[in-house]
Amino acid sequence: MRQPIRQRLLAPLGHGGPEARGRIPGLPILGIALVAIGCASPSLVPGPQAASIKERGRALARHADAIHSTIAQSGSMGALVFLDAKDGRLVVLPGDSPADAWARHSAAPESDNSLISAPPVLTFVHRADVPEPPETVTRRALQQHEELRALVAALDHDRHEAYRRIEERLDAVQREVADSVARTRQETDTALTASRAEVQKALNSFSDDLTTVRQFLLQTAQLSSLNHEMNVENAGGIRKVSTASQELSASAARLQEAIRQLSESLAQQLKELGSRLEALHAKIGALK
Repeated sequence: MRQPIRQRLLAPLGHGGPEARGRIPGLPILGIALVAIGCASPSLVPGPQAASIKERGRALARHADAIHSTIAQSGSMGALVFLDAKDGRLVVLPGDSPADAWARHSAAPESDNSLISAPPVLTFVHRADVPEPPETVTRRALQQHEELRALVAALDHDRHEAYRRIEERLDAVQREVADSVARTRQETDTALTASRAEVQKALNSFSDDLTTVRQFLLQTAQLSSLNHEMNVENAGGIRKVSTASQELSASAARLQEAIRQLSESLAQQLKELGSRLEALHAKIGALK
């Protein structure tokens, strides 16, 4: 950014020199004269005031060359020009506008400002290549504008300070939130780790219980299979015992039948023997 250039040209009236007076162009002289009298009509401006305006315009016109030389050297769009109220020297305050030129003047050290006494009315002359006529401004308006600019600058400074405090508070809140989030995350991670450990412990316990149940079911299945085999063997033994019992019953029936037949045969034989004995006794008795 281009640094502001502030230049003052101080020269007593009537000391511009023949060389300077010979280079005064007609257009700047006419422009400076018009700013003094173009905005006031004879009906509105008292005679003494109109004469003072004309005299100021003519005095500035005599320094047109020096004024434009200073403006060209400063690189600004123009300059505030006036004759010092104390000693009548020419003062040129470069700037891009009347307010800018006055602001640069106000920002200068007090030692420089004390050497200048500005009149109530000042003229802003544009650069030679700018097709604009000179502007008449009052010192009071420039001072009020400068006061307003200072007030705006103070408000802007206060705004920046408030913004800075807000930013600091926001940073602090963000840090607090970040710390809180970090603590919460740490606590959550700790709780999750503990929960995972408990869940893993419960799963391990459940796995052990499941293994025990599986072993119990396997043993139960083995016992059921063994019981089935024993039931099958018992059923076979019972069938064998039943068969043997049936065979024994049949043998007993046959033995009983044989004993019955033997008893009947023996009874018949004994009966025949008795009959024979009786017949024998009868024969023995008959023989006697």
